Amino acid sequence: MKTKQMILEEIAFTMIPRVGPVMGRQLITYCGSIEAVFTESKRILKTIPGIGEEIASQISNASSLMDAAAYELSHMTTENIHYVFYYDTDYPTRLFHVPDAPLLLYTKGRMNLQPQRSVAIIGTRKPTAYGKAITEELIETLKPYDVTVVSGLAYGIDITAHRLCLQHEIPTIGVMGSGMGTIYPDHHVETAHQMMTNGGIITEFAYDTGPDAVNFPMRNRIVAGLSDVLVVIESAIKGGSMITANLANDYNKDVMAVPGRKTDKNSAGCNHLIKRQQAHLIESGEDLIELMSWHRNTRQQTFQTDLFAEMSPDEQKIYRLIIDNEEKDIDTLAFHSKSTPGELAAILLTLEFKGAIKSIPGKKFVAIG
Repeated sequence: MKTKQMILEEIAFTMIPRVGPVMGRQLITYCGSIEAVFTESKRILKTIPGIGEEIASQISNASSLMDAAAYELSHMTTENIHYVFYYDTDYPTRLFHVPDAPLLLYTKGRMNLQPQRSVAIIGTRKPTAYGKAITEELIETLKPYDVTVVSGLAYGIDITAHRLCLQHEIPTIGVMGSGMGTIYPDHHVETAHQMMTNGGIITEFAYDTGPDAVNFPMRNRIVAGLSDVLVVIESAIKGGSMITANLANDYNKDVMAVPGRKTDKNSAGCNHLIKRQQAHLIESGEDLIELMSWHRNTRQQTFQTDLFAEMSPDEQKIYRLIIDNEEKDIDTLAFHSKSTPGELAAILLTLEFKGAIKSIPGKKFVAIG
């Protein structure tokens, strides 16, 4: 269990000016721990690549950072806000492998950050009746598949998806571009509170952070990173949804888009993604289920048992990891199996030849037997 001092140090670490997620990881790697970062001499800190005089001085004079962390912790205590740090075991695995993933996520609600399946649903802030109908059909289709829906709590498709999840009792997580002290926009406060019984809200920003424009592209990378598949319902050729879709592609996530008429500006972005082969074309929830191979398990236990008996111990270990979670991406398999990339690639190939697994979009694998 973390001590109060450890908690304060972790929060304070994320508040060091000009130290973002990438440099933060570098600092911890060089020093060995967050505690060591704060106790290291300024002279040594300045020798770390990317850390100059100004940043070293900020770290060496950390009392103001600790005061800010104590202020943050006081709000967390009174408002039942929690956090997860990137090296904690419950930090979202899907997000862990994103190069610029947040060092810390504040959470509020009752959410599973390691859901079996995760779908991000995003789109325009001014959806048409068509866009809303597609969103509703998609949510209804997802209900039997143990899915958590992620979105950005914004106007339009985002809030439509969140509210439909509440109606259908599907866990849903809203990623915010502000701190927990400012749920934005105001019109969505009630919905956000309702989400906390089966999902909730998350943010990387400190409690008093307002909804500044610069925060939303940062918010979008979390939406993309938390998903197995990102669905764009309606989007103009430019905007936040297109940024998020591009990020999802960069992160090797599956991206899907709903097409529209070429004269419809609300579909221009979706059509562009499909045309450039940056998104799969889907017209229904069933298309998503089919593309992701999420049809409910109909394997016979006898077949599974016989297949398992034919495997080597290493093959059994990888197969068990896949079958216990229904699907796994290659990075997660490598992390949990402690296998080298070469070893893992050879085992996965053998399991495919044996008909035990198959690969699906996004460098993921599902069990067949």
